[in-house]
Amino acid sequence: MGHNKCKILITALALTIVSPLSAQGNGTAGINEATQMVTSYFEPATQLIYAIGAVVGLIGGVKVYNKFSSGDPDTSKTAASWFGACIFLIVAATILRSFFL
Repeated sequence: MGHNKCKILITALALTIVSPLSAQGNGTAGINEATQMVTSYFEPATQLIYAIGAVVGLIGGVKVYNKFSSGDPDTSKTAASWFGACIFLIVAATILRSFFL
């Protein structure tokens, strides 16, 4: 008896999932809605990435300044890596935004 209840429950669950999908025809409306939802998150996410890049850039600037002030010979390497990281972050955000939008 428990086995039949499991089959009935699985069948009911499958019908519950399939019914709305078949009501939308070929699913184009659902795909369009999902696309609009994803693209609506890109602008805030891009702004967040730019803000994170600005904070990381400021922290990197302070670290490079401290190394430069203390006379550390590794200053140019540190400056180049922080600068490269900031440029990569900005370029990656821009490319992702242009690719998906």
